Amino acid sequence: MGTTVRRYLNARSPLRLLEKGLHGGLGRGNLGLVLAGRGVGKSSFLVGVALDDLLRGKPVLHVACDHTVQHVRDHYDTVFEDLAATTHLENPSVVRAELDRLRRIRAYPPSAFDAKRLREALELERELGAQPELIVVDGLDVEARSREELEAWAAAAREAEAEIWITAHAPAERIDGLPPALRPLADLFGVILALEPGTDAVRLRALKDHGNPDLAALHVALDPRTLLLVRS
Repeated sequence: MGTTVRRYLNARSPLRLLEKGLHGGLGRGNLGLVLAGRGVGKSSFLVGVALDDLLRGKPVLHVACDHTVQHVRDHYDTVFEDLAATTHLENPSVVRAELDRLRRIRAYPPSAFDAKRLREALELERELGAQPELIVVDGLDVEARSREELEAWAAAAREAEAEIWITAHAPAERIDGLPPALRPLADLFGVILALEPGTDAVRLRALKDHGNPDLAALHVALDPRTLLLVRS
């Protein structure tokens, strides 16, 4: 993929606004949490974040705990096709092949993936010659995990010097804050985001931004028609 294309897409990416709103973004070595009701768009958010890193030439590991590898691959293809169409991307098949080369997808049963499996997956990726800079984990039953387990996840992010985004279900579409079961774990996450349906898009809101007391507006949303992250 050409440098000009990368610069063009990088400059237009709504993820730059997200990073600005989060005073630099999640950052390598940190654990991030995305909270939303069922079916609101957590998976599409993770795919959007992963595509942004892939388009910048960064290796990504996508772990699916509730879908097959083929399902996840199809999701990436759908979002990429919309991205290529809306940005009038030249040679999309060449770009997609490059992104596929940088992206790994692994699927596990929901209760079978833990910090030990994460470390094993990262070690295997290293042996294969890739060092993921971003790991997205979809479908993890976070509320069922102990504090010790989530501490091990946070330690794995630091040791791998990678960003790790995981998702959690909110009990309702409107999110007033962290569910009671997750509140004792809040300090383990550098960034916590909420996805909430709006009139024409799914809005993204920060519930935690590292130690910053002032939570800025993010000006990023998820388009429910294209599943693309967009400026809002």
